[in-house]
Amino acid sequence: MPDRQTNRLTADDWAAAALDAMARGGLGAIAVEPIAARLGATKGSFYWHFANRDALITAALDRWESEHTEAVIRLVDAEPDPRERLRLLFLTVMEATAHDTVEVSLLSTADHPLVAPALARVTQRRMEYTAGLFAGLGFDASEAAARGLLAFSTYLGHVQLAHAMPHLVPGTAAARRDYVDHVITLLTAR
Repeated sequence: MPDRQTNRLTADDWAAAALDAMARGGLGAIAVEPIAARLGATKGSFYWHFANRDALITAALDRWESEHTEAVIRLVDAEPDPRERLRLLFLTVMEATAHDTVEVSLLSTADHPLVAPALARVTQRRMEYTAGLFAGLGFDASEAAARGLLAFSTYLGHVQLAHAMPHLVPGTAAARRDYVDHVITLLTAR
């Protein structure tokens, strides 16, 4: 008989908790018993929703892809001005790096058999999307792809610095806006 928690907790609740655990402690922090304790649930609740830990990791990775890529793209796409879309993308992702370490965690386990395909898929999606933003600014396909790579590399460098040496990255929202404006000016210069 399922426990009472299975009626209240969803698979998405477990995925969110697993993603949070990954952000705080890496892939190794995705462990059923500690997550169940954090959720106030039992292992039975976990097994109600997932066959095993790998299924939970996959669900957490799917959630990461949805929240950290697809939701950001939807937000940015709502902006009608091409240059402002690029600016909004940078502001959104750089603001997120101020308090979210899941990206660093995933990069540190990039060769894990469950993480590698998700990371490759998300990276490809992000690169193509960013190149499309530059194409929308009038750059030809080759130049748009090159600038998209540079923009994505800038983001990844920022993520690493924000994690390892936060004192080196702009600390206030106003400083991040100024920084992003400077980055956009450099990336869009002709």
